[in-house]
Amino acid sequence: MGSKILQLLFSTKLMLVLLILFPLAMGIGTFLETWYSTDAARIWVYNAWWFEVIMLLLMVNFMGNIKRYNLLNREKLSVLILHLSFIFILLGALVTRYIGDEGVMPIRENTSSNTYLSEKTYLNVFIDGEIKGEPLRKTLKPQNLLLSEHTNNKFKIKDDFDSKVFSIEYDSYRENITEGLVLDPNGERYIKLVEAADGNRREHYIKEGEVSSIQNILFSFNYYQKGAINISSKSGEYFIESPFDAQYTIMATQQSAPLEKDKKELLELRSLYQIPGFQFVFPEPALRGVFDILDAEDEDGISQDVLYVNLNYNGVTERVPLLGGRGFVNNPKKITLDDLDFYLSYGSSKVELPFSIKLNDFIADKYPGTESSYSSFKSKVLVEDDETFEYDIFMNNILNHKGYRFFQASFDPDEKGTVLSVNDDFWGTFITYAGYFLLYLSMMGIFFQGNTRFKFLAKQLNKKTSVLIFLFLSSSLFAQSSDTIDKSTYIDSIIESNSFTKEHSSKFGEVVIQDSGGRMKPANTFASELLRKVSRSNTYNGLNSDQVLLSIMDNPGVWFNAPIVYIKSGQKGDTIKNILGLDNNLKRAPLVSFFDSLGNYKLATNLEKAYLATIPTQIEKDVIELDRRVNLLYSALEGKIMRIFPIPNDDNNKWVSLPEVKDVNFNGADSLYVNNVLQLYFQTLRGSKISGDYTQSEELLESIKGFQNRYGKDVMPTDYKISSEIIYNRVDIFNKLYRWYLISGLSLLLILILQIFNDNRFYNTLIKFIKYIIFVLFALNTFGLIARWYIAGHAPWSDAYESILFVAWATVAFGIIFGRKSYFTLASATFISSIMLFIASLNWLDPSIANLQPVLDSYWLMIHVAVIVGSYGPFAIGMILGVVVLLLTIMANRKNKKVFSKKLEELTIVNELSLTIGLVMLTIGNFLGGMWANESWGRYWGWDPKETWALISIIIYTAVLHLRIVPKLNNKWLFNLLSIISFAAIMMTYFGVNFYLVGLHSYASGDKVVSPDFIYYSIIFVTLLGLISYFANKKNKVL
Repeated sequence: MGSKILQLLFSTKLMLVLLILFPLAMGIGTFLETWYSTDAARIWVYNAWWFEVIMLLLMVNFMGNIKRYNLLNREKLSVLILHLSFIFILLGALVTRYIGDEGVMPIRENTSSNTYLSEKTYLNVFIDGEIKGEPLRKTLKPQNLLLSEHTNNKFKIKDDFDSKVFSIEYDSYRENITEGLVLDPNGERYIKLVEAADGNRREHYIKEGEVSSIQNILFSFNYYQKGAINISSKSGEYFIESPFDAQYTIMATQQSAPLEKDKKELLELRSLYQIPGFQFVFPEPALRGVFDILDAEDEDGISQDVLYVNLNYNGVTERVPLLGGRGFVNNPKKITLDDLDFYLSYGSSKVELPFSIKLNDFIADKYPGTESSYSSFKSKVLVEDDETFEYDIFMNNILNHKGYRFFQASFDPDEKGTVLSVNDDFWGTFITYAGYFLLYLSMMGIFFQGNTRFKFLAKQLNKKTSVLIFLFLSSSLFAQSSDTIDKSTYIDSIIESNSFTKEHSSKFGEVVIQDSGGRMKPANTFASELLRKVSRSNTYNGLNSDQVLLSIMDNPGVWFNAPIVYIKSGQKGDTIKNILGLDNNLKRAPLVSFFDSLGNYKLATNLEKAYLATIPTQIEKDVIELDRRVNLLYSALEGKIMRIFPIPNDDNNKWVSLPEVKDVNFNGADSLYVNNVLQLYFQTLRGSKISGDYTQSEELLESIKGFQNRYGKDVMPTDYKISSEIIYNRVDIFNKLYRWYLISGLSLLLILILQIFNDNRFYNTLIKFIKYIIFVLFALNTFGLIARWYIAGHAPWSDAYESILFVAWATVAFGIIFGRKSYFTLASATFISSIMLFIASLNWLDPSIANLQPVLDSYWLMIHVAVIVGSYGPFAIGMILGVVVLLLTIMANRKNKKVFSKKLEELTIVNELSLTIGLVMLTIGNFLGGMWANESWGRYWGWDPKETWALISIIIYTAVLHLRIVPKLNNKWLFNLLSIISFAAIMMTYFGVNFYLVGLHSYASGDKVVSPDFIYYSIIFVTLLGLISYFANKKNKVL
């Protein structure tokens, strides 16, 4: 019996079942998190006992396979290390789950703390009573609770005090609540106080006849208390008496007055009172009501959760609400039943550290000219221990002291306090990192050491191929009516006749501006973005982007009537045109057509409905996109986007546009200059157009650049970087590459298919010619990425657009490597890259270069994202090769069976090699991401949908590559079909998580889409391809 159980635990069938159940459960968990909440997903899936059983069985199965497949053998050392690495990683996860702890540590400037708030939440209970006349207290062990209002929660605590039995049982749970006053004419009187001591708005209610402590300051209402700020009322008037000297500001008039110490004065409602270190407002008179629990609104400030429990003692049951939750440690609530006093609280536990941390200063750096776009932030702390020392904690730079790790997590809105993430998980991290190290060794060993499947396949192709693959992997690791038409024609003629030369416009395009995100860029960049996004074109009636922007700046009025705003064609576009009252044949409309005769925005009603829609229709999404184009054009016509004037000696290096100059105090000659230089420039420019001599106009442009260098040199890009960005904009390499890749890939694919039927010298010459064209295109692709890297100042894979560019590049790179033996691979890789670049060019992916978010400014990002995104290339090759193999299977017949069988065998080998490479890179990249997360946020794994779906993809491809060890599933047709189907997991990891799910990876997400048609078409195509190829293979047996 025992041997049969062991045989089952170590069996391949159980392994495949677990490799199906494990990703299926995780996939469901990611959707549950989006539909309900993170805690609900943890309760239902990630923390469920059955989920841990699956992980435990996988660990046992891995251990059993070590003996079953005789992995304790030098020739199979790399495979042995691979299995051991997963055992260590799973073991580390269990240690972290049951032994490790984490939490947050909020600290205000110039204060110390030696406690942190636990991530886990607890129910704390202690009871006061008497035994034989002696007062005693009994404290129960804190009950660890993971609760959600979406799940069926239950627990019951049964205990006794001096043999007197009591019980505490779960009743219900609500999330996102606050305590508020429900008006009731028979209720008590309360006066509301609003404060924001740490930048978060909080409301407090002071009950009449009582004293309340708010931020360690005492307040009373109609109950005089010495040392408190006493509020009193008489005959409808309110008075305040403070033990401190203070002042107040009447918000309506902005008038200020002093509040003398210990002097009773009239209380001014809706006025800001200021005492040392604290500000508060009494917004309204006292109200009668009942203090109750309410659903929190956005303006209510910080919200909590509420746990209702039933307390039963001596035959009496009382329903008790306990406010709290993660990050809250509230005072216990007292409930007296008969002769016992019960004290209950719910929330985080306050964990004491063996040392203290003092926040000396918190520094938040912003991108130039912005108010809320942070480039970095750090906490300057003093560690108070046996040996005191100072340390700077910032993103990707942690404090490690006595086994505790502190990370920069967040900060208070007023930038005077920090929130540190605390991690206490030495052994879990140590074991997991050991697993990561073994994983890396095993993956590298697969290429060179012993008798591995990869080496066996590589030998069947070419020994040089595997070496090139390894070198590439290593480098990745470290590296309207007819009248409207006539009017439009007239407007266009005015614009054309008043346009300026390309040569001078290009000079204007070199002027540096500061965008809304704080990035410094040439005006040419904004001009190209403006024209591309608003009109979906790179030119306007023969004028390039620089000429268009210069014309807009010179004569914005005429551009209100220029047909430049692109409106989508087709039925849905016609619906929008009908709303605007435009002719259905128009592709572009003037800005003036979006407003009626009274100046009302015609899209306003539809736009409001679109933003309120939970799942917007395609027309609603089109309205939102159109509104964005309209707003972009309007901002250009206003001139506010052209921030070309640096504010002298501004701490944040802010630049302003001409309309904003009036709000800034420029002094003397500087004020005179910024208010007049543009007007003078355009007057001179019009004269230059007539005379043909642009010398004076260019001199004025140089004076603007001189003013920028004088006051904005700290953020000014170099001339070389400016010229590089302009060349990059004009070449627009990636928008052209997808067409060239498409033509080359399809041509090569067609010729290769024709060659199977008729192999001759002409086809061989054509194949080589196209191969070298692809090499040239790949070089251009590489130069384009390098240029974007240089211009942006960070690796070109920080958002959705850039990562697609990198995937396309990696796909062609692997196609070239594998193409040394199989030109089908090169053709397939080139074709799939063209599709990726086409997707990148779509309007829902923004190709503009942006500043980097602080968390992404990390060396770990470069290696993690480069490897994991680069792995999508080989998977894409495997998918397209699977399609090619099945299509060729359909085309095969008895006459060409021998030739086709040889080609299909070769392509299947390349496919398996490609999937193996992809799996190696994805696995390493995913766990490198875990290491990055551990260094940035204090946890290497948090079941975030992005990392979870990456793990799902790893398991799916692992199962596909292990099908060969199951005799009944060792089938080349099935393998190629699954290489196509499995790519859906990659698509979900890359696109689906950003568009359908929620998580930490929102910095790379695009606009939410709803069941795009291509999903359905893909399912139909793959189903038909699978069925037809199955019966064709059954007939001809070519696979």
